Amino acid sequence: MGIKFDKLGCVIFAIAIFGLLAEPFATFRANRIVQGEGRFLLEALPPAEGYLLFAIILIAALVALFKTPLLLRSAASILALASLAFLIGQAGDFLTPAGNSYARISPAAGFWLLLFAFALLLADVLSRLALSPWAKVLTLGIAAASIGTLLMTGSWDSLSLLREYGSRADSFWTEGRTHIILALGSLVAAVIVGVPLGILCYRVQSIRSSVLSVLNIVQTIPSIALFGLLIAPLGWIALNIPAAHAIGIRGIGAAPAFTALFLYSLLPVTANTVTGLAGVPQATRDAARGMGMTGWQRLRGIEFPLALPVILTGIRIVLVQNIGLATIAALIGGGGFGVFVFQGVGQTAMDLVLLGALPTVGLAFAAAVILDALIEMTRIRRSKVTAR
Repeated sequence: MGIKFDKLGCVIFAIAIFGLLAEPFATFRANRIVQGEGRFLLEALPPAEGYLLFAIILIAALVALFKTPLLLRSAASILALASLAFLIGQAGDFLTPAGNSYARISPAAGFWLLLFAFALLLADVLSRLALSPWAKVLTLGIAAASIGTLLMTGSWDSLSLLREYGSRADSFWTEGRTHIILALGSLVAAVIVGVPLGILCYRVQSIRSSVLSVLNIVQTIPSIALFGLLIAPLGWIALNIPAAHAIGIRGIGAAPAFTALFLYSLLPVTANTVTGLAGVPQATRDAARGMGMTGWQRLRGIEFPLALPVILTGIRIVLVQNIGLATIAALIGGGGFGVFVFQGVGQTAMDLVLLGALPTVGLAFAAAVILDALIEMTRIRRSKVTAR
């Protein structure tokens, strides 16, 4: 038997080797806003740690390159990711001059490429293992706990990202709560309105195309433009209706951001509700009708539960979308993690940009994994129901 190469592994190997040899591992800056100087892996770490990490990355890349057992690929990816996560903190300690509180050390392109390569390898392994929904959620929990442990032990305290966080800890959690409230609150409002609207469009076909066309037009409006369009009417409402002003409705701030996210959320929720109900097998409807069930009983007991996986798919799309779009709310004073992103852009401080961007990406990823697991569980339940 000849040597067999893994197709995706070839891509992972190429990315890992490029990140290892052609791109700097860490960036040194004399202060938070000046141009940085790249340091390759063996320059960014003490010799022992540097050569150890070099060897781990090389071996893990070779494991990915060839067709190897899933257990070995899993172990290689986890070892590489854990080593990268721990040793980037060591690079911060090693490169920061003693007693210098102005120098900033941050991960460079090589680190991010290596992280991406081995995260891709681990994701490929997990997809091939076909984990159960609960196992996927457990894996997400282990990953979150590992990151939390690194943060609590202070392993990353010397990195500029954590220094940016240290000077903004209170506002970080305040903006984080605002971000979650905007994303989740607008989703809940869209579900409350969109699911009944979808049921109505399914039942009354004469209005279906009109309603979906209007919602589709809203979806095509660029987010910044929609935020801007809402400033005038909401400002007028706040000026002329004291009760609206008292509950926080303003021309700028959270109100137009919430409203825009709500409007963007309606199409996926409504359309997926219609699609899910339309996809219920006709034989199942006929059987329920033959049992003497009323239209409401069929909807509540048969049609809606069978349509739930498709409806949840729309909710998943909305939640991930809203977590990302909530970042832009900072442009109109809506708060959220976008505050740090736009402050960082204005100050040319990329670590401040990352302070807002990384939690947003993490929230979106976690939401996608959890809802994917929930969708899979409902599909399993649907299969059992239709098989009876």
